[in-house]
Parts: sequence; structure tokens; C-alpha cells
Amino acid sequence: MSMAWTRRLPGVLGGARVRLAPALSSHPTRSNARVDALHRVASCALACAAAASATGAESPRLADRIYEHGYLYTVDARDSIEQALAVRAGVIVYVGDDAGVRRWRGPHTIVEDLNGRMMMPGLVDGHMHPLAGGYSLLGCDLKYERLTAHEVQARIGKCLDETRSREPDGWLEVRNWFQEAMIGGSVMSRSMLDALDTRRPILMLSSFGHTALANTRALTLARVAASTADPPGGAIVRDPSGAPTGLLQDAAIELVERAVPPSTPADDIRAAESALAALGSQGVTTFFDAAATPQTLAAFAGAEKAGRLTARAHFAVLIKPPQAADPSKAVAYLRSLAREYDQGEISARPGMTVRNFKMFLDGVITAPALTGAMLEPYLTNAGTAQHPRWIAGKSRGPSVYFPRAELRALVLAAAAAGFEPHMHADGDGAVHAALDALEALRSRFSGAQIRAAVAHDEIVDPRDFPRFARLDAIPVLSFQWEKPAPDTLDGEKDYLGPARYYYIEPAAFLADAGARIAYGSDWPVDPLNEWFALKVGVTRTNAQDVDPKYRGRLGHDRGLTRAQVLRAITEGSSYELHQERATGSLEVGKLADLIVLDRNVMRVPAADIANVKVLETVVGGRTVYRVPMR
Repeated sequence: MSMAWTRRLPGVLGGARVRLAPALSSHPTRSNARVDALHRVASCALACAAAASATGAESPRLADRIYEHGYLYTVDARDSIEQALAVRAGVIVYVGDDAGVRRWRGPHTIVEDLNGRMMMPGLVDGHMHPLAGGYSLLGCDLKYERLTAHEVQARIGKCLDETRSREPDGWLEVRNWFQEAMIGGSVMSRSMLDALDTRRPILMLSSFGHTALANTRALTLARVAASTADPPGGAIVRDPSGAPTGLLQDAAIELVERAVPPSTPADDIRAAESALAALGSQGVTTFFDAAATPQTLAAFAGAEKAGRLTARAHFAVLIKPPQAADPSKAVAYLRSLAREYDQGEISARPGMTVRNFKMFLDGVITAPALTGAMLEPYLTNAGTAQHPRWIAGKSRGPSVYFPRAELRALVLAAAAAGFEPHMHADGDGAVHAALDALEALRSRFSGAQIRAAVAHDEIVDPRDFPRFARLDAIPVLSFQWEKPAPDTLDGEKDYLGPARYYYIEPAAFLADAGARIAYGSDWPVDPLNEWFALKVGVTRTNAQDVDPKYRGRLGHDRGLTRAQVLRAITEGSSYELHQERATGSLEVGKLADLIVLDRNVMRVPAADIANVKVLETVVGGRTVYRVPMR
């Protein structure tokens, strides 16, 4: 699920629900150089720690900052619990008990008494769309709420009233429309937007990112009419006469987005900084932009140049299906952006890497879109709404967006140049195709050389569960979807049928098969609420005050343990990003990326994990977010 809501990020197809290496070169393969760089940076960090204690166990060089009297959940190999930690020059130089940390204390050392609070590694969000998220915080926002068609009109009308100065030609972009949760099953059309008191063009973007709704003025400006052909990987929804209804699916959204005047670089930087502030408040110290374009890269580079990049930033450059026809050109495009924006080896100061590429293999499994690529057909109701009779239909969703041979060739060519694949795959057909491509990848490159991620994995054929571990394929999951909700119940259960629905959102099924789970919020497909997502990952339940219809647990997956969800959002995502030697756990020699919480995730009732508040976020030893601790 993701991408329609982007701020005209060029070439976006539609999408989902550091590494420690030098900048890219033109050498035909960088895989061995990358592994060497991983060891080099890790050794550097460890050397720093060793240098810190070079004067002997009794008199080490002193720490810049000490945290003591805490509950330190380290996420090391033993899930150790410690009391104290010391930082010098942005690197962790001590983890242990309160008595041992005293020798690191000097007259200029800042000492913070945690007073029993929980400290853990900073969160590593392994799949999001931060520029779009930043824009969603700044504009007309439906806030993912469950609304009637009339309520949608009223919300947009309010946005129009607040921006009357932009009449009659200023575009209004509306974000975070929860299409799948429309009350009464309302199917929106352009007539509902045309009825509003405005002449302005309007484009309303579904939070899932695969559907948009345009009014007649917007369609006219974009020259989308009955005669307009559906683009590859997208569809213009039409009425019985063939005229556009205003609904656009996947790549068809771009037909209208091209008509929207581009944002300014200053606007983009403001949106990037808005996103960074939100990430800091959630405890995110590293993020992965899962569909980067030149626009998003320039925005975060602008924030970095101004000294306001407050999280480690990794970018997967979006590659569209037509680009796969010529892998050499696609690789040249990746290299050009990497040369411009990749900042090389990781250090204590947050920087940017451009060493991944993104491919959307399908859309979403949720009705009404049903654009997830499936191995078997979706079911269809051959009865009535009152007396349904669900039978196998004719549609398996779209074909996988990348033809098999082209997908394989692109993955191999990019890997030879040192770029790592990140694939959106929602339906079991798309997941299967992604794993087939990784079979070819693993015949030439090990997981130590090239990491490979398959994002979302909402429906996976059980026969494919063990392939993730065998291929070192990393499932990047969004735990917040693992709950009863309008999308997972109303929009999926009947259309998938009981056999497939048994395995819906298969986090623990994959973990039990040996897969290394990573986490990605997919923000702004959903609100940025990492702690609610972690709670759902454990309980597979919705919020306590939800409509009674959506109470209870989702599916038959047992859910992950607290230790598993915390590892997924720290060590697991660090591994995904080839950054596990520097972040993901609190260990001597790693960078001081850490957070302090207002409650103990390991001890509170599971439902209370959703209420966690971050009190302090530290990146490379520098506090980037803090609220008073009492």
C-alpha cells in the first residue's frame, strides 16, 4: 500500500500499504567493496571504543554523556538487560551496570538519571514515504477517518473555505482518504467533488496510495477523457458509457498528477523537515524512503545542508516497469542519483545513502481495488448483499507489473552495480514472483553481499514461507495492518476466501519458518504511530474503543512476541539496510542511536504498548527530541 499521495514525486507507479559503504562508483560490481566497507566502518567504531579505554580499565578516557539507573533493553544477541550506558564522540563506549559506568564520569560529563525508565535502541523504520508524510501534515487532511460521502464533502468544503484566495485555478490536493472504510460502502465519483462550491481542480488521494479521485475540472486540465487509454500498470475507472468516473487506479493517477503545478524546492524542504520532526517524536533514528525520486532526494539533501537532518536517511530509487526493458539505462539512472546524493560511510552525524532501488510488483489486495497479483482468482459474490454466495471469479488481479524475465535481468544488473532490491508485493502471486527473482539473485550474490527485501507480504502462499529464510529475503512488514479493520475484514475476507484468509498478514508464520522480520510503517499510508503498530504486532487487535465489529484478533497467526517486534524495528530493519554493524542494538562500538520511553514495553500490559511516549531521541550521541522527564 502506498504511493498516490506523493507530492508529484515523478514516475510513481502506485504502492504500498546504511548500508555502511562508500559512495557508488562506475565499477561494474561493488559487492565485495561493500562488504569490505561494512567491516571497515564496524572496525572504525570498535577502534573508537578501544581507544576510549586505551588508558586501562581503571582510567578510561571520559564519556561525553552517561545514562544510569535505567532499564536498558539492549537487543543484543542475548536480549540483555543492563542499567547504564556511556557515550563518547557519538559512539557507545560502555554498557553495563551502574557501578561500572562510574569510571567513565568526569567533571564535564553530562549525567542523566533514567530513574528506572526504559532505554532501547532507536527505531529503524524500514519502509516509509517521508516527503509525502511531511506534506500530509501540512495540507488538507482527511486523517484516515471512517467517513460518509457527505462527511468527505464537508471536510473538503472546509479546506476550500480556508484557502479561498486560491480560487479559481489553484489545485486542491486532499490526502489520507480512507477509501476502504467509507461508511455505507459509498463509491465516490467526480460528481461528488463537482457538487462542491468551487471552480478549482481537486485531486483526492487514497491513503493506500493506489486510488485517487479527481473532479471534472482536474480531469479536463489533465486531458483525461473517454478516449484516453489506460496506462501500463493502471486503470481509469469508467461508467457504462466509457466516460471516466473520476476514480483512478495506480499508474493512472500520474495522468492527473502531471497536470498539477510542481511544488517549489522550499516547499519540499519544509515538508521534509516536518517529517523529520514527526519521526523524532516517535523515536525513529533511521528511516528508509521506499520510493525515492529526484524530488525527495533534493528535499532531504536541502534539510541536511541546513544542518536539520535529524535521522539517518536511506533511499530506494523508484524504478518503473518500462525502465526494466533496458537494465543498463536503469542502472545508469541509479548511479547518477547515487553520485549526486549518496554521502558515503556512516558516521555519528546523520547522512544520506542511495544504495537501493524500489519496484512495485502489484497493487493492494483490498476491495474495491483488488489490484494485488494473486495465484488464484479473487472470489466474487454471485448472490445478493443480503444473501451472499461467494464463488471463484475470473480475476487474479493484474499481471505482475514487471515481466518475469525483465525483473530477473534488472535485479541482477543492479546487484552487479551494488544496488539492493526492495520490492512491493502485496498478493501471493507478486510475492512468488519476487522470490523467483531472488532465486536468480542468490545464484550470484549472497545475502552478505546484497540484501533483498520484499515489502508487505499480506498474502503469502504457505509453500513460499520457507523460501524467505533460504533466500535471505527480508519480509518488511507493517504490523498495524494485522488487526480486524474495514480493510482486513470488509475489503479482504470474503474476496480472499477462508483458505487464503487463514494466513492473512502472516508475521509469525514467516518468523516460525525462519524469516528475519523487518518493520516498515509505510507512512503516510497509515498515521505515523510506531507504538500502536508494535502493540498490534503482539496482540493482532485493534484499538480498545473501536467499533464492536472490529474487535477480537485477526486471523490464525499467533502474533509476535514483544522481543520479536522490538527486534524487527531495530536490529531487523538495520540488517535490511545493511547497517546492523552500526545500529539496531545498544552495544559497545555501535553508534549512540537510542531512545528513552515513559513506560516499560516489556512489563506493561500488551494493550498499553500503544500508549508509549518517547521522552528522548538521540542520534549519534546528539539529542534530537526531548520532553521533560519527571
